[in-house]
Amino acid sequence: MKPKFFAVPYVVWMAIFVIAPVLIVVFYAFTTADGGFTLTHFTEMSRFLPVFTRSFRLAFISTIISIAIGYPVAYILSREGQRVQRLMIMLIMLPMWMNFLLRTYAWMSILENTGLLNRFLAFLGLPQLQIINTPTAVVIGMVYNFLPFMILPIYSVIVKIDKSLYEAASDLGANTLGVFRKLVIPMSLPGVLSGIMMVFVPAVSTFVISQLLGGGMVMMLGDLIEMQFLGSTYNPQLGSAVALVMMVIVILFMYVMNRFGEGEEKAVGL
Repeated sequence: MKPKFFAVPYVVWMAIFVIAPVLIVVFYAFTTADGGFTLTHFTEMSRFLPVFTRSFRLAFISTIISIAIGYPVAYILSREGQRVQRLMIMLIMLPMWMNFLLRTYAWMSILENTGLLNRFLAFLGLPQLQIINTPTAVVIGMVYNFLPFMILPIYSVIVKIDKSLYEAASDLGANTLGVFRKLVIPMSLPGVLSGIMMVFVPAVSTFVISQLLGGGMVMMLGDLIEMQFLGSTYNPQLGSAVALVMMVIVILFMYVMNRFGEGEEKAVGL
């Protein structure tokens, strides 16, 4: 049997569960309920511009916070011994073994007005915080759920940097900060770019987090699409148009990030 035949199940799977749904979305986006061609759905999306802006803004903020937290964690972890690394990786991945919905519900119990956080603040005699049903709660939920996808790619790149490069940089007179700035950061950039894509893409399209932690007060693109398909205002054509535009924007974003990553890899000689 030729090796190419082993790819047949994968091709069939991709055709049924990836290509076919995308084609259906494209068909609905450019047709009316009667099946006629139209571009009306795209012109109607101008009234949803605040939803697009909010979704990309919150996804961007969540990604920046994930980098700010994830990069130091990944760097410190890569400098530890093998036993500590294995233990910390397990602890980082442990929440991912639990159901995504349950993790989000747990944050509801922490952030709600009578939740654990406000009870703790009341115990200390501090003023309580109104976090639940706000964009802040949505950002907290996204950072918590997607942070491992930022830490692991960065860690996997930094830990593979040849230790002799650190020694060579030190021998050439570079101090610890210089080694980090001129060696670690440039060589870890591919991991950072991978982490950005793995955090930003699910963050911009999430709907469970915004529904539970936003309480329906913080509508994002995922909520808008779900509303068009499952809500009382059933309009799969408009929902498909929104999904298609979001898909194109995300693909362009990933393309730009990949091109930037290729340029950086050539610059550092990877």
